[in-house]
Amino acid sequence: MEEIKYIDLFAGIGGFRIAFNNVATKHNLKSKCVFSSEIDIYAQQMYEENFGEIPHGDIKEVNENDIPDHDILFAGFPCQPFSIIGRMQGLQDTRGTLFYDIARILKAKKPTAFILENVKQLVGHDKGKTLKIIYKTLEDLGYHVQHSVLNALDFGLPQKRERVVIVGHKEPILFNFPSPKRSRFSLEDFLESNVDKKYFASENIRNKRREKHVSAYSTSIWHENKSGNITSYPYSCALRAGASYNYLLVNGERRLTPREMLRLQGFPNNFKIVVSDNQIRKQAGNAVPVNMIEAVAEKLLPFVAKSISTASILREYEVNYNKK
Repeated sequence: MEEIKYIDLFAGIGGFRIAFNNVATKHNLKSKCVFSSEIDIYAQQMYEENFGEIPHGDIKEVNENDIPDHDILFAGFPCQPFSIIGRMQGLQDTRGTLFYDIARILKAKKPTAFILENVKQLVGHDKGKTLKIIYKTLEDLGYHVQHSVLNALDFGLPQKRERVVIVGHKEPILFNFPSPKRSRFSLEDFLESNVDKKYFASENIRNKRREKHVSAYSTSIWHENKSGNITSYPYSCALRAGASYNYLLVNGERRLTPREMLRLQGFPNNFKIVVSDNQIRKQAGNAVPVNMIEAVAEKLLPFVAKSISTASILREYEVNYNKK
């Protein structure tokens, strides 16, 4: 079995990388990230500290032919508006969007498979036309494509975070998205016991929350929506990069710590933090849920491994045949 090579686009702080490395290690397979790209300098700092390499910057400035050959492409591409899409002309329609950069790399490097992630609203954007064009683009590039809306809450993480995951493979395969797990970790498993006072909301804010809401749970995260309504659950609502400072409060009292936010996204406790709290809030809000991606990669890996092994056997056969 050859080493499985992959690239990590719009890498953020490396959620895809952790997820796939976990799956490969579980099955005693070698995996290697041969290229990564991330434009945010603070995310680059976190990535370098944890993986020992600085991702390339703006993917728009990277020539697709300079990217090393790879077997799988990972990309949690930003959920920018897709207003340019609409004429059903495939790759031409996607120019100007960051999805185009994924497509041009797929066209040039032809990896065996890919996993893409985006907000679930992509499915219904422009009455479904946007997703149709994305499908057409990927299928025109020779991929068999499937998608599903998955929830991090269904894969062990106490965070309600729904995302669309798009999977493609060069050959038709009997791929199925993972089924939800029957149980998840409790919120208590993710919360720190000793929390600095700086994370607590002001007494005024706490009192206002208590006046509006009484939680039915002993441990919960209170969520205030844009209308000022308060709800609480024994799990977190989706972490958001641009949310208000007190958007989520543990038991209506304090904000999540950086470590807790990373835990809610499935990052391990040994994941190093080298940036400010504000940057971690942004990075955690933009990250992919590691457990959810891991479950998808687990289902896709056998097909990728088989394709790589077959290609290796064919190459060996050709070499031996040419020697005769």
